[in-house]
Amino acid sequence: MKNKLKKVPLADVSVLYDSLHQTPQYSENGYPMVRVTDIKLGYLDLAKTKKVDESIYREFTKKYKPQIGDVVFSQVGAYGNSSYVNKTKAFCLGQNIVCISPKQQLLNSFYLYSCLNSPFVKQQIDACVGGSSQPTISLRNINTLQIPYLSLSIQNKIAAILSNYDRLIENNTRRIEILEEMARSLYDEWFVKFRFPGYEQTKMVDSELELIPEGWEVNRLDNALILQRGFDLPTKQRQESNVPVYASTGVTGTHNEAKVKAPGVVTGRSGSLGTVIYIDEDFWALNTTLWVKEFRRVTPLYAFYLLSNLRLEQFNSGAAVPTLNRNDVHSLQVVIPSHLVLEQFNCFVKPLFAMKKNLQTRNVNLRKTRDLLLPKLISGEIDVENLDIETEIAA
Repeated sequence: MKNKLKKVPLADVSVLYDSLHQTPQYSENGYPMVRVTDIKLGYLDLAKTKKVDESIYREFTKKYKPQIGDVVFSQVGAYGNSSYVNKTKAFCLGQNIVCISPKQQLLNSFYLYSCLNSPFVKQQIDACVGGSSQPTISLRNINTLQIPYLSLSIQNKIAAILSNYDRLIENNTRRIEILEEMARSLYDEWFVKFRFPGYEQTKMVDSELELIPEGWEVNRLDNALILQRGFDLPTKQRQESNVPVYASTGVTGTHNEAKVKAPGVVTGRSGSLGTVIYIDEDFWALNTTLWVKEFRRVTPLYAFYLLSNLRLEQFNSGAAVPTLNRNDVHSLQVVIPSHLVLEQFNCFVKPLFAMKKNLQTRNVNLRKTRDLLLPKLISGEIDVENLDIETEIAA
């Protein structure tokens, strides 16, 4: 039977802390600072965040130090995204971030996180967003968001069910990261340190760049591969289907037609530079990307790592908007390995990418199942009141 849903303003069951409205000086080492781009659905990942030194960390945590059970929430740009804090590592909030700390006697923290990602709350968030140039949700409007309020025992059970899905997703994500690191390490070992199979018996010879194995060569990038600008596809013209549409930083929707056959490699041409993506299904490359039209003397997997190692963001030729000119990149001198070594590399790395793809598919299915369960659990359509469920997750 459905629960009689009581709804309460977020401010009644939690305390909100916003960050300082200033841009800090980042450092190589120090404390992680969570920015809008770091907040993604799931557990908060601090591995790739920018760092600040201790003095800045102290300044940005004067109001509050985030802790386990808090939810971090983005206000500007990619507004309304939230991540759940499940680790004790110290961090601070960057600009346009809110930390939501639930009142534990009233609200299960993971239940709150789940509610913030439910259709019911997402619709409220979209309705109160303002800002002409940058979509923004104010602290005041966040405080007034209506949260479905159930008894704490039911909240705990719902949180326990949903958190199991997120734990599985996190475990799969860790395995994906390990596979990526294994493949990256193999590339570095073979093509940066030149410790490929049989390297002990291979003579090193002079080249324009450095000593390279005999049988390899240094040549222009456009002798190895050809980059091509992507295709126009206004949002209004897209027919939602199963073909991924890639922008400069990744998938930005779907379409019913593919322009590029897999496997493919894309990178940013305009707006955001430096991200290189390997794609194992037919896709549409938007005009903000460059895609590899022709793999002349290298394999797609080697092309992915080769372009990733070039640090393409340094070739920005745009004044206001970051822009990558393919002609500038085509003229770069790169190492082209022997055909035999490239094929051997493919044999080692392809299975790693296949396992990665399998785990990504599992995560997609887990998220779909979790997201289908969420409104049914909150509404009481799936009644958990009399279920015997361990509720270990912190309330």
